[in-house]
Amino acid sequence: MKLDFDKMEGLVPVIVQDAQTLVVLMLGFMNEEAYNKTVETGKVTFFSRTKKRLWTKGETSGNFLNVVSMKVDCDNDTLLVKVNPVGPVCHTGTDTCWGEDNVSDMNFLPYLQSFIEERKAESPDASYTASLFRDGLNRMAQMVGEEAVDTVIKATNGTDEEFVNEASDLLFHLMVLLSGKNLRIEDLVKELKARHKKPLD
Repeated sequence: MKLDFDKMEGLVPVIVQDAQTLVVLMLGFMNEEAYNKTVETGKVTFFSRTKKRLWTKGETSGNFLNVVSMKVDCDNDTLLVKVNPVGPVCHTGTDTCWGEDNVSDMNFLPYLQSFIEERKAESPDASYTASLFRDGLNRMAQMVGEEAVDTVIKATNGTDEEFVNEASDLLFHLMVLLSGKNLRIEDLVKELKARHKKPLD
């Protein structure tokens, strides 16, 4: 990766994006030293234009930006950094520096998968999800089959609301089964993308 720090007197703009939700979180600047420290530590470090020094996001608040990937643009003068943020990004306490919520409906599924895995690990007595793991793989598979039948019935003889409810139950129990097999919903996404003839960005 080759960045051109000369165009803006030693600085390059850095677009920071959540690696999961793809929401743009903030814009900052790096000089070469800040870039090298980011690569070395795996935590985003900027060059503060007001304080004239390096500034690691989260160094005082603990709200670090953990690097997932870094890409340079076609002109080699702007950096896109995808991160997993720890807490709010803006100093005002909001998720982004534009006051937006860092959420995406489709990215709720990975969140739900992680929640299911927490129930698997912690196994609280009162948790229905944890009880499925305690009952074993056959029980999980049985529930997927039952919910699939219910979904088909509501698709052909129910209301849209009833169909959505049953389809949601089916998807949830499928995700539980995936976790039981030490897989995640993202593994299905990868397979579907691989089957798609046109490459997806």
